[in-house]
Amino acid sequence: MSGSFLFVLNLLLFSPDIDGRSGTKSAQLCSGDGFEEEKAENEDWAIKRRERLNAKKKRKGEYKSTIKRPEQFVKEYRDKELDFFRMRNRIKLRKISVEDVKSELLFVIRIRGKREMHPKSKKILNKLRLPHILSGVFLKATESNLKMLLMVEPFVTFGYPNLKSVKELIYKKGCGRIEKEIVPLTNNEVVEQALGQYGMICVEDVVHEIANVGPHFREANFFLQPFKLKCPEKRLSVSKRPFKIGGDTGNREDNINELISKFN
Repeated sequence: MSGSFLFVLNLLLFSPDIDGRSGTKSAQLCSGDGFEEEKAENEDWAIKRRERLNAKKKRKGEYKSTIKRPEQFVKEYRDKELDFFRMRNRIKLRKISVEDVKSELLFVIRIRGKREMHPKSKKILNKLRLPHILSGVFLKATESNLKMLLMVEPFVTFGYPNLKSVKELIYKKGCGRIEKEIVPLTNNEVVEQALGQYGMICVEDVVHEIANVGPHFREANFFLQPFKLKCPEKRLSVSKRPFKIGGDTGNREDNINELISKFN
């Protein structure tokens, strides 16, 4: 009996670890390696758990934000109908013609979103190539264009850009479309490839054609993509009232140059 006990005791004291790993567990603990490994594993586990919880909270918040109450749907519908009603009233009560504007060249900036927008307003903005907030385009002051601007007045502001503003916009933010590819105007080869047949072989020719509303203004303007402007503040604060009565929308005439300088 005592011999068997001594045999087992010798096995426990002098044999390697039972799980087959090299070295003994006691040696690892004495050296501190095992403790460091366990600490690192615990830290990794805690980080991963925190990331999973944060992702879960984010998904939960996004799910809540997508749920709308019935009264929200009613309010959105009424706002859109009100937008359409006001649009019809503006067209009936206010007439705007080419003689009313002081420049043949306009620059239009979209400054408001689409929460209260009727589908017809959205369609007009897309036709004007203004699908996003703070997108801007050059426009020729024609009867049809002025009528469209009047219809979507609560969502845009426009005015008469000077040569300095035209040049800064095209040189700093100008992009052109060649076939289906949008490329920045970093060299004259792009212009010559797209507009060489109309006598425009460099960026300065495009600036001249736009600023003077030349005979090939339509081709040059269609080549230019809508300008993506930036707001210096974190959030764009906009009043629905027209600029002429202290708001931000509608025609601001020469004051558009100050806004271009701010957003460019």
